[in-house]
Amino acid sequence: MPRSNDQSLGDAIRQFLHSYHLEDKLNETRVIQSWEKIVGPMVAKYTKGLYIKNKILFVKVESAALRQELNFSRSRIVQELNEEVKAKVIEDIVLK
Repeated sequence: MPRSNDQSLGDAIRQFLHSYHLEDKLNETRVIQSWEKIVGPMVAKYTKGLYIKNKILFVKVESAALRQELNFSRSRIVQELNEEVKAKVIEDIVLK
């Protein structure tokens, strides 16, 4: 006998994440995990300590020259990271 409240596992997980306000944290984790894919492995090798606070991605950059280069590409990187996770997770990047 089929139940009337059947739903897919994906829908149930999305509903759970929404109910407990965990969607934002999950998306923040996805952004951080996507960093290397977006900037490339060579750039990722010289960036550390990524974290997000108040929709701002903070990145520690070990090279002043690389920091300057990333500073020029900030808006493009923000856009590509948000597109990768299909949500507006970050609004800016701070390079330290």
